[in-house]
Amino acid sequence: MTSTSFNQTTTSSVATWQPAALTALRVMTGLLFLEHGTSKLLGFPHDPSFDGLTLFSFMGFAGALELVGGLLIVVGLLTRPVAFVLSGMMAVAYFLGHASKGFFPSLNGGDAAILFCFIFLYLVAAGAGPYSLDARRT
Repeated sequence: MTSTSFNQTTTSSVATWQPAALTALRVMTGLLFLEHGTSKLLGFPHDPSFDGLTLFSFMGFAGALELVGGLLIVVGLLTRPVAFVLSGMMAVAYFLGHASKGFFPSLNGGDAAILFCFIFLYLVAAGAGPYSLDARRT
């Protein structure tokens, strides 16, 4: 087997898993994001730093976006516009909440915000994939 045919075979077999991989990335990202919203607004899992949080505060608004946006990302509904808004939200979250604590994301606690930002940006470009409500709407 030549290296060219090996590359073509590997690329072809890997490409068949792309829709499932996109779905797994979208669903897991949405679930993790949803957890941040439920922690802020519903108190589960409980984080004492969110005790007394009101919906009409900056963090309350962020929690609402995390809760509703996370749920929409999980089911793949309105994925591109929702992911666009959430990507911007996470960029703002990084620069307002983390960047002032130091340059390195692993030290300023902003690594998750950066990952969420760029995964959502990827979902803007890639869409929800075939295993989503968006795919059923078209």
